Amino acid sequence: MNTARTELRDADTSTGAGVLEARLIDIDRKKFAGDVWGRAALLTRSASDFSDLLSADAVDELISRRGLRAPFLRVAKDGSTLPDSAFTSAAGIGATISDQLDDTALWRTFADGATLVLQALHRTWEPIADFSARLSGELGHPIQANAYITPPQNRGFDDHYDVHDVFVLQIEGTKRWIIHEPVHADPLRDQPWTDRRSMVAEAAKGEAYIDTVLEPGDALYLPRGWLHAAQAQGEVSIHLTLGIHNWTRYALAEQLAQSALAALRDDPEMRATLPLGVDGPADELDLIRERLGAAVSTADSAPLFHRTRRSQARPAPLGPLEQLRAVRNLEPGTSVRLRESLEARLEGSRLTTRVGWLDFDEAALPSVSRLLDGEARTAGDLGVELVERLMRAGVLIPADQ
Repeated sequence: MNTARTELRDADTSTGAGVLEARLIDIDRKKFAGDVWGRAALLTRSASDFSDLLSADAVDELISRRGLRAPFLRVAKDGSTLPDSAFTSAAGIGATISDQLDDTALWRTFADGATLVLQALHRTWEPIADFSARLSGELGHPIQANAYITPPQNRGFDDHYDVHDVFVLQIEGTKRWIIHEPVHADPLRDQPWTDRRSMVAEAAKGEAYIDTVLEPGDALYLPRGWLHAAQAQGEVSIHLTLGIHNWTRYALAEQLAQSALAALRDDPEMRATLPLGVDGPADELDLIRERLGAAVSTADSAPLFHRTRRSQARPAPLGPLEQLRAVRNLEPGTSVRLRESLEARLEGSRLTTRVGWLDFDEAALPSVSRLLDGEARTAGDLGVELVERLMRAGVLIPADQ
């Protein structure tokens, strides 16, 4: 079993560039943000060597040795997705799980031309989890990572568009990508390509915006809504798709409306029953518009935004045994820091994070506030009792962890 950890190549610290500039694009971040982000497809040749993120050996290990279950893998052939029962089976003695991946069934299916899709690798493969967390932090949007393993001369899916932006990273082999401009720009999460199947099929017959073969190290950025189809060439193709689950103005408008409606619940006149014998809403709409407009103008959707944002990802991994040792060995000279990816915010006297919330008295607030910059500090500087409480809550970890 291959249990060696792959060292993740770092961003270019000499220039201050993050993983976006250092590994995915050959233009600077400002130009990408102004000319490309959400607007146009971008092909970057030889963007980086992505072998530290995934490899054929890693794919084999994930499928045959990690005990993954059906939600972490899809199988597609001839444009359709196979049922889970076609490639899962019972786990055997000691594990009453009926839907673990069946590597023999997957081998036969793959050899017969099916594409294997390893899903949510940001949760199951450490190098990709680390890379995804860094990129998500830079972009400000959640990221999901899937890998597509396609046999020679096969394609897993027909022409379609995604409802999220993607970065496609070619890992091994080659794959031809045919890209067309959108038939429905900036689709929302509930506006899938299947709602416009005929328009997509017709547009795919036209001249391509990009028609190219991706080679290992190439990167392709596609905004949501851009049509695409891909086919492996003369060898097995492995590519990684980083799906960017975009925050949109519409999503913020939804949250603003929810906050306004919540406020209207406290308005007795809005809770009142409509008049007896009312024939329709026309007579009431002026009052409702007035109250709703006033509620929207004063609503604060920030708490709902941050609560939703916290729910869309998980904090950095926390080893229970290592954390217990750290708590037991805690002393004034122990150096600690904020656990990464917590989405920690101090709202008044309450610290809200992805792992829950904690209330503090006035005397502790300056120390808690200092922790939010992520810098390492000693327990003695912050207060040993405070640090122990935050470590037990899973908020602080040893600085060298």
